[in-house]
Amino acid sequence: MTITHTYSSIAEKSPGRVAIQTESEQITYRDWAQLVSQTANWLRSRPQPSMSNRVAILLPNSLAFLQLFAGAAAAGCTAVPIDTRWSAAECKERLSISDADLVITSAFFKNKLTDSKTHVVLLDHCMADISEASAALLPTINPEHPFYMGFTSGSTGKPKAFTRSHRSWMESFTCTETDFSISSDDKVLIPGTLMSSHFLYGAVSTLFLGGTVCLLKKFSPVQTKEWLSRESISVLYTVPTMTDALTRVTAFPNSPIKIISSGADWPEESKKKLAATWPHLKLYDFYGTSELSFVTYSTPEDSKRKPHSAGRPFHNVQIEIRNAAGERCQPGEIGKIFVKSPMRFSGYVNGSAPHESGWMTVDDMGCIDEDGFLYISGRENGMIVYGGLNIFPEEVERVLLSCAEVENAAVVGIPDEYWGEIAVAVVHGNTDARKLKAWCKQKLAAYKIPKKWVFTDSLPETSSGKIARSSVRKWLEEGAV
Repeated sequence: MTITHTYSSIAEKSPGRVAIQTESEQITYRDWAQLVSQTANWLRSRPQPSMSNRVAILLPNSLAFLQLFAGAAAAGCTAVPIDTRWSAAECKERLSISDADLVITSAFFKNKLTDSKTHVVLLDHCMADISEASAALLPTINPEHPFYMGFTSGSTGKPKAFTRSHRSWMESFTCTETDFSISSDDKVLIPGTLMSSHFLYGAVSTLFLGGTVCLLKKFSPVQTKEWLSRESISVLYTVPTMTDALTRVTAFPNSPIKIISSGADWPEESKKKLAATWPHLKLYDFYGTSELSFVTYSTPEDSKRKPHSAGRPFHNVQIEIRNAAGERCQPGEIGKIFVKSPMRFSGYVNGSAPHESGWMTVDDMGCIDEDGFLYISGRENGMIVYGGLNIFPEEVERVLLSCAEVENAAVVGIPDEYWGEIAVAVVHGNTDARKLKAWCKQKLAAYKIPKKWVFTDSLPETSSGKIARSSVRKWLEEGAV
């Protein structure tokens, strides 16, 4: 079984149902199932060495992107999305790390590949060949086979490639059905880049379940508002920064929409404001990582009852908090978060694989309360050690983001001769250091309050909408403070 194996049965049962809808085109499940099979057979028919085990895709959000991604998965290949925003040097680096056999791109982006040794196929050429390819049934694929390769930079900024198996995402699909209650009846809006696994997963899981994917070419608050008002959208995938932008343009209609938000960094104040203004919205947020996939989630009721929590474990996930000695912590005691899950990744490319025990950690720290709800302190390797005291940047950022005048904020540690490290806050907002110090004093121990403050017009973000902490640290090291 693969992440695409339901397409043919959905096409037989509901051939006229729309699978994917964009601003300029749409496709039914009857045509989608055929197109994916043709794409897979085209990939499988390519002569060596071009017949690819690893297929890189350098394209913006589009029906073609999803077609190539799904076709590669159905063929037994590993799809490697390449960000159109990366420089030529960054594209070359990722293609080298991935050891991709070919990269499919449009003429517009081909200039990003001039220095790459990877074989390039232009989109127009491959689409013409795919239209002539067979739609015959495909061979059975081992569910443990990797179908997706992504990149994560962690705290260092240096890219690391990881792979996910068909089985891991199919296990995740059960969470989408069981814990988020998403089904074939849903019309799902994907406003963010498919380079983010959150939005890519939202699209691919919807197609697996038989729903309709509404795909934007790129995120625009105004365009997202138009789709929400024009179409009968029932599910919206988003991240906190996007949700805040949508709130500012009053994007939400007076109809029930389920919001699936990635990140335990969605500030409590933002959630409260959203719920108060649009009480009919159903707010779900979850904590997860590239390596672990889904870990915990909060329902609308959970967010009201446990507003500071990252939620409870998904139905197929186990969590343990362990101290430095490897012993299990008591409720409320902070330690390292270990997860046992069938959704974990297959491993890093040319690197480590998950432990045989099934338990795994990405070095996030936190605790569990008496009811089994997880609270995240921050990442161990991002922890600032100030005069022997531990400061988690994420905790300070949550306090800063709860201030109405702050648009965005990042806290990082920089070396200090006396203290070892000090916390520096980089803030985008209409406020000043004096006001923010007073705000933090109400909510944080004195030693956690940043010792230096830098104000900026914007903060660098990753493709998933999170702060690019390594870029912020590099900027500070280059003389911003």
